[in-house]
Amino acid sequence: MRLQCDPGRARGGVCLMVCTARDRAGVRYQVQDNVERFFTRFVEEGKATVRLKEPAVDVCLSKANASNLKTFLSAVRLAHQGSDVAALPLSALVPAKTSEVEKPKTKMIITSKRDYPLTKGFPYSLEHLQASYCRLARIDTRVLCLKKLRKLDLSHNHIKQLPATIGDLLFLQELNLHDNHLESFSSALCSSTLQKSLQCLDLSQNKIKALPIQFCQLRELVNLKLDDNELIRLPFKIGQLDHLRFLSAARNKLPFLPSDFRKLCLENLDLFGNPFEQPNPLLPNIQLKIPLTLLECAARATVNYRIPYGHQLLPSHLCEDLEVAKTCQCGSACLSSFIQITVTMNLHHVAHTVVLVDNMGGTEAPIICYFCSLGCYSQFLDRYLQSSADH
Repeated sequence: MRLQCDPGRARGGVCLMVCTARDRAGVRYQVQDNVERFFTRFVEEGKATVRLKEPAVDVCLSKANASNLKTFLSAVRLAHQGSDVAALPLSALVPAKTSEVEKPKTKMIITSKRDYPLTKGFPYSLEHLQASYCRLARIDTRVLCLKKLRKLDLSHNHIKQLPATIGDLLFLQELNLHDNHLESFSSALCSSTLQKSLQCLDLSQNKIKALPIQFCQLRELVNLKLDDNELIRLPFKIGQLDHLRFLSAARNKLPFLPSDFRKLCLENLDLFGNPFEQPNPLLPNIQLKIPLTLLECAARATVNYRIPYGHQLLPSHLCEDLEVAKTCQCGSACLSSFIQITVTMNLHHVAHTVVLVDNMGGTEAPIICYFCSLGCYSQFLDRYLQSSADH
């Protein structure tokens, strides 16, 4: 930033030249009779602001030598009052050197409560912010104003709840919430702009028991970490995460995997340390309603024939039911009338690399299967018994 003489100006020959990393040639502002106010409360810290009338902008100065800053402000004040140009300490009218232009700060790492900024804000240019071991009980609202953030690391804090406004961070690709006190993940976040941006999510070492149905709307996820929680189930429609390549949910309380799990295509899978149940296809959970209710018939037809539906056509609770419709082995849908069993699945069917699920070297886990009728279950049972006899 410089105060310079420009003989070409009609109103006096003094202008204020402001340079940025993006505009190194600088922007010139008329000074004479054009300063509305000086803010010099923090001048001893090398900070000040000059408020102009036309255009109505605030020119902020920071990280300046206090003595040089006072001299500079004095010159601006004299130029504003119309003092003789010859009496002012002006530099030649040339662009600032690259070395003199401060680049916007894009990365900030804070690893202690002592270093966490309480009085000054975060640079709006930040793209990567880490604030770990800061004992944060909630997410700072100032962080939610950093619209350029791509990576946010708030690991090792005491955060209990996530504000829905995280979903306003349009470019957020990585969110690390490892080792906090979270008990849930908001469905509002799953319906936010994170659907299009979020690729890496770390929720490990929290207290989460279940993820919302809407979680699988985060379709861009590539890496998902859920280790060391209290999960009793994985998202029902987890197979919709077709970009997911790395999944870890070790040391949770999972008894089995959802039916949709078989649709995943992973590079690495870690389910170690879960209390998986021993599957027994001969002990089905029968929830059949015979004859089928009108609601069940209509729901099956809606899903099977891909009939469009939405909240403008159906009550919201029916839409939610349709979103979690189960799929029979025959490919047909079923809603609340079904037969459920668990069978064994080799995890190598969905992942290239599998971390052993137990200390015995196993790579198999129980997965749920659904049947829409006694006929479909009987056909499966015939194949299962035949396979068992062959072995």
